[in-house]
Amino acid sequence: METMHIEKIIVKNPYLRLDTEVSKLIKSIETVGLINPLVINEKNELIAGGRRYCALKAMGREEIPVTKVEKNEIEQELISIDENLVRKDLEKVEMENMLLRGRDLYEKLFPLALKCHEEDLSTPEGKELQTDLPNDARSFIDITAEKTGLSKQVIKSAIEREERSSDKVKDLRKHGELNASQTNQIIKLPKEQQEQVVNHLVGKSAKEVRSFVESAQSQGVDQALDDYLNSPKLPKEYQALQTLLKRANKVLGKILLENMTSDHEDVNRILDSVTSLKISLDQFLEICSTPTGSTSAASYQNLADEAVKMLEQNGEPEEAQW
Repeated sequence: METMHIEKIIVKNPYLRLDTEVSKLIKSIETVGLINPLVINEKNELIAGGRRYCALKAMGREEIPVTKVEKNEIEQELISIDENLVRKDLEKVEMENMLLRGRDLYEKLFPLALKCHEEDLSTPEGKELQTDLPNDARSFIDITAEKTGLSKQVIKSAIEREERSSDKVKDLRKHGELNASQTNQIIKLPKEQQEQVVNHLVGKSAKEVRSFVESAQSQGVDQALDDYLNSPKLPKEYQALQTLLKRANKVLGKILLENMTSDHEDVNRILDSVTSLKISLDQFLEICSTPTGSTSAASYQNLADEAVKMLEQNGEPEEAQW
């Protein structure tokens, strides 16, 4: 380690984070000092430590500690990627992009290392870290899991999403219109088919997307898309009701099985909601039993609202994003 005047450090690495909030980092440096020096190459170009660089500059520091490394371009880029992967504020899509790039560089740098696509994660042994192997023989997934604390399966899935997603899918993910669960299904289709259908799948559940993809795989994407666009759609209120009723039946089944009672003051409010829901359900069943079998928007909206009220205290299940 050596010291260098901050103005002599060249900052042009695209991986550096130079536009993030550093006030907490400044306080940390003032309190405990700079734990990790900046990393530069032989040309005094900053490889790792963009936030530390910004914090030190904001503090008016001139002579700062640096570690100079003699690495080739691939090794330097891997250092920059590692610096970012261990951070906690990366967007998921951004991390997936870096994981894919890191894998390509790592496997180029260590040609004898186990390839990511050869990793068998279907067994408990395969999911374990291979720390008994030398680093240049371990897979990029294994090494990265150890550094980041992420599971090997999470890392492998992230790389596959980035590698197999079409440009439009990536763009929709970047803007938060597709989550990981939806994308995991969509990427089972070839990229050109993803481009053709993805706009129709935005806003659909992972289950619906999976059903469409299976249909496309079995009868062709054109036929699946035609069937999808021309088939009757279950109103979103009915979909919400279906989810809520499943949850309600599960909760009520447990209460009845265990003959569960409670003296809590909220029980009376719950009973009022259940009574109101029963009235709505009776009306719903009556409407559905009419010859036309049609239901007005107001009817199923009221029903869904009552179901939501009853289940509000339990919250909605969250879908895993990784």
